[in-house]
Amino acid sequence: MRYLVLVLLFSLNAFSSPLSQIKLPVEKYELSNGLTVILHEDHSAPLVSYQTWFHVGSKDEEVHYTGLAHFFEHMMFKGTPKYSGTEYEKLLRENGASNNAFTTRDYTGYYINLPSSKIELAMDLESDRMQNLLITKENMDSERAVVKEERRFRIENKIIGLLFEKIYEIAYTVHPYRWPVVGFMEDLDRTDVAKAREFYKRYYSPNNAILVIAGDFKISQVKKLIEKYYGAMRPQEIKRPIILKEPEQKVQRTAFIYKDIQNDYLSISYRIPPARSPEISNIEIMSRILGDGNSSRLYKKLVYDLQLATSVSAFVMANQDSSLFDIIVALKPTATKAEADLILEKVKQIVWSEVLKIRNQPVGDLEIAKTQNQIVKEFIDDLKTISGKAHALALNETLFGDYSRLLSDIDNYMRVRPEDIRNTAKRYFQIEQADVIVGRPEKWR
Repeated sequence: MRYLVLVLLFSLNAFSSPLSQIKLPVEKYELSNGLTVILHEDHSAPLVSYQTWFHVGSKDEEVHYTGLAHFFEHMMFKGTPKYSGTEYEKLLRENGASNNAFTTRDYTGYYINLPSSKIELAMDLESDRMQNLLITKENMDSERAVVKEERRFRIENKIIGLLFEKIYEIAYTVHPYRWPVVGFMEDLDRTDVAKAREFYKRYYSPNNAILVIAGDFKISQVKKLIEKYYGAMRPQEIKRPIILKEPEQKVQRTAFIYKDIQNDYLSISYRIPPARSPEISNIEIMSRILGDGNSSRLYKKLVYDLQLATSVSAFVMANQDSSLFDIIVALKPTATKAEADLILEKVKQIVWSEVLKIRNQPVGDLEIAKTQNQIVKEFIDDLKTISGKAHALALNETLFGDYSRLLSDIDNYMRVRPEDIRNTAKRYFQIEQADVIVGRPEKWR
């Protein structure tokens, strides 16, 4: 085993309190089978957050088998020969635990929050389903129906879901990020038991997993339990599909979505660097200045001043290989298509103008400072709970291979200056690099 012990001491000159008082002692090591373990001992409450994250997301799927990573998020709750799916949930509820899971384009995560006295129960349950999952046609058909209904509910029947699916679809022409995490209907129907078992064996292996435990325990005792429950697991050869590099975009892309809605929606997005890039902090601050909250530039102009929209949001969707920056505007309802056309064009021009302004004029120091304060507050709030600490450690270890990035990231945000934002905006926010999607009422098709 290789051991790495690190104590993160947060200290920023501009914020001597409370950041300088945050301490997060962490021990990281690796089992002989490749399982990465991160432990954070915290006796502030008799609780433990037990999180298992796998390096597998929708980008690791193959053509014609989209949605498989998310499918497995569901399958992992169907049980093993030792514990049925019903018994798994019953044991957790009877012992005061809460649990859930999530899938992204880059990773899949599972967590259990429970009393610290029940930590071995979590270890028994999670290690068991990592290697002994019951993958049967009956279980698959049951969850297939659930996943298909989830796709209908979250994407096909909601304009925002359709917008997000289309945003990724037109931003990426060769990279598998273009596939929806939930998958396509025809692919969900195609997946069979053999394909599922192959996927499970390949990706749900110890050398593709990160185990993060935070909370009220003794590290020396937990290490013995980890060896007991995980030490005998065998690593697997992990062959990932070849991912092609996305070519540079040189022409603006446009798409329309027609749905039974009452008003237009406008999305303008740009492909930006991967999550590890230091420029992400510049773009995140820019996004908040443009469209995060009622005091942002676009919200004030489009909703308050001109009353052309009912909501505005701007945000960064940070991913491991490549990220997206997006602005979404819900336009006010109109009586006629002609009125809607005029408003849509005017809103487009205002959004272009505000993005152009960011590229050409320095952002004010006060605007940046305000956003930095918001980010610091969110950072501190996220680390107030044991589950928040475990999530932050797991996320940074999964995305960057280094949990301590949660320290350097906050430093990156605090170092952002007006010229950084302007230089980054000039690099990535050219009009020909934009993707424009309009969601329109079906009656105006």
